[in-house]
Amino acid sequence: MKNSGYRYSDRASAFDEGVSVADFYARHYLHSSGEAWRRRILAGQVLLNGRPAAPDDFLTRGDGLIYQRLPWEEPEAPRDFMTLFEDDDVLVLGKPSGLAVLPGGGFLENTLLQLVRERFGARCSPVHRLGRGTSGAILFTRSAQAGRLLGAAMRERRIRKVYLALASGTSMADAFTIDAPIGPVPYRCPATVHAYSPHGRPSISHVRVIRRCPGLAATLLEVTIPTGRSQQIRIHLSHAGFPLVGDPLYQAGGIPRALGAGDEISARPGDVGYFLHSWKIRFPHPAGGEDVEVVCPPPPVLDPGARPL
Repeated sequence: MKNSGYRYSDRASAFDEGVSVADFYARHYLHSSGEAWRRRILAGQVLLNGRPAAPDDFLTRGDGLIYQRLPWEEPEAPRDFMTLFEDDDVLVLGKPSGLAVLPGGGFLENTLLQLVRERFGARCSPVHRLGRGTSGAILFTRSAQAGRLLGAAMRERRIRKVYLALASGTSMADAFTIDAPIGPVPYRCPATVHAYSPHGRPSISHVRVIRRCPGLAATLLEVTIPTGRSQQIRIHLSHAGFPLVGDPLYQAGGIPRALGAGDEISARPGDVGYFLHSWKIRFPHPAGGEDVEVVCPPPPVLDPGARPL
């Protein structure tokens, strides 16, 4: 689908003082060359303080910049989602694998956020995120007050999230905890990704074996995460030596896969192919404070009640 384009706003800082408009964009947005940015500016796609900019206009601190990106064809993605729980304050939705929650990675309108706001109103916002390849339950608020209360509950770890994951290997203990720190590490494209980092933020995942699948050389796991770092389960299970089956990015050790011989494009965090499902979410309701638990039915490969393979 082709979207309607987007306006990206920036403001020049003291660091940008005396820098040309073209150099500003080439420095800050490395996905395009300096020449590509000059062409966009000459085409009238960049405004400086509300007026069309020239590539060699120099910036002063506080100048406002707007890049008017032209409409583009977004990648295909599933657009159907389930409503698992709904009232005046919150929504719990069932997200399909392959649908991004927020704009990014070429997605703008083909996102769960856009679809939810079209159906339920512009005030809806997610309390947490799920990776594009992750399916299952995700919590949205429908008002600013509910957002504040559930945002505080998230920070205070009063929201309980339980996932189902299909991990490589069958030799893990029946139950174990992973506490490897997670933070940004250098990468190729994007410039950094979240991964295991000794200097990262504290992160905890509690893991329990549900079913070992020797025929698949894999194990179905229940994973509870008191913390919610970006890509946490993928990173933690790979750090423990049991990467998610089909994960294109993370390898044993909790670090990104290195490019192989002849590879020109590196895997990205939003790439799909792994099996991870947000199964249960329990949260204090913002209206009364009583806990609400919602369960999202998993896909067959992650169904705890399915026959062992």
